[in-house]
Amino acid sequence: MRSTFKLLCYINRAKVKSDGTTAILCRISIDGKQTVLATGIYCKPEDWNTKKGIIKTERENNRLSEFRQRLEHTYEHILKEQGVISSELLKNTIVGVNSIPVYLLEAGKIEIERLRVRSIEINSTTTYRQSRLSQLNLQEFLHSRRMEDIAFADITEEFGESFKIFMKTTADRKSGYINKCLTWLNRLIYIAIDQEVIRSNPLEDVHYERKEPAKHRYISKSELKRIMETPMRDERLELVRRAFIFSSFTGLAYVDMHRLYPHHIGKTSEGRLYIRKQRVKTNVEAFIPLHPVAEQILMLYNITDDSKPVFPLPLRDMIWYDINQIGILADLKENLSYHQSRHSFGTLAISAGLSIESIAKMMGHANISTTQGYAQITEQKISEDMDKLMERRSRKGVAQ
Repeated sequence: MRSTFKLLCYINRAKVKSDGTTAILCRISIDGKQTVLATGIYCKPEDWNTKKGIIKTERENNRLSEFRQRLEHTYEHILKEQGVISSELLKNTIVGVNSIPVYLLEAGKIEIERLRVRSIEINSTTTYRQSRLSQLNLQEFLHSRRMEDIAFADITEEFGESFKIFMKTTADRKSGYINKCLTWLNRLIYIAIDQEVIRSNPLEDVHYERKEPAKHRYISKSELKRIMETPMRDERLELVRRAFIFSSFTGLAYVDMHRLYPHHIGKTSEGRLYIRKQRVKTNVEAFIPLHPVAEQILMLYNITDDSKPVFPLPLRDMIWYDINQIGILADLKENLSYHQSRHSFGTLAISAGLSIESIAKMMGHANISTTQGYAQITEQKISEDMDKLMERRSRKGVAQ
């Protein structure tokens, strides 16, 4: 999709230098977002034609025309090379800031701006948000070394290893988080290599942290029951509560709920409703026969108009407070997150005796080993419950 691109040159008649000239500024507008930069060209206020946006003196006006052409050509180049463009990105390239960055954080700022624009294009902010966090961690690490930034040419293997230690100790981060920050650091280094700022990656021998086994957080059957028995007075909270319950009985992640349309819903010859849908994350088809509770919730929303999603849900970033509030109102001990609904489905399905293969199909797992993680959680819970039971009996024996 092509961007809306406009240029407007103007002067500020209130700011005139001692030699009687004033600066010519240029306002860049792309898709409604604006930024201003100085052209480096000056003229006398009486020589400026406001209606045409030109200078009466031929020499200076030729310079202004060349400046406009440079902006237009740079705009076309960025759009062709990167596929996305913003007014800030164009400005940075024109003034020479970050056009070919030789410093780490400078390169990060440009890449984050590109990802911000890209996140709007693809309607997903996950990569953009994670990249911003990683950039902040790099900045904090550099500040701990009393540095504002570091040249790519000065980055060594020691820098990478020290960054890992900083993340582990000072920042107290887990392996997965550290690896995401290392990925961001390597991403910026490879951008510098592509732009011929450096010849090779100095961090090639800096290894990623060993990934910890995934820990699926879930809520218990009694906690789910409490949420089901705690309707919300606020309309938006009630929508989110019902969506959470629906996910707990279907295993659909929030993004799959957000993109669930009536054509994903089918009916068996026996009249049983089901959902058949490609999962957004894995692109694996999920087939989910609907539990009566899920059917009741479904009937409250759109199941006929395929131009609209079933549930009128906002983006996930907008409801994190809502879901936390629901957990508080339902008197849950730990903070509630939306993804716990999916994990709860997997755990409860295992506990109910469903086969691993059936659960994998319903949850749209690309690998059955992912589903087996829920079985391990259930076995661990049974073991813990048995330990508690034996401890209680032991205490009773001592009391007698």
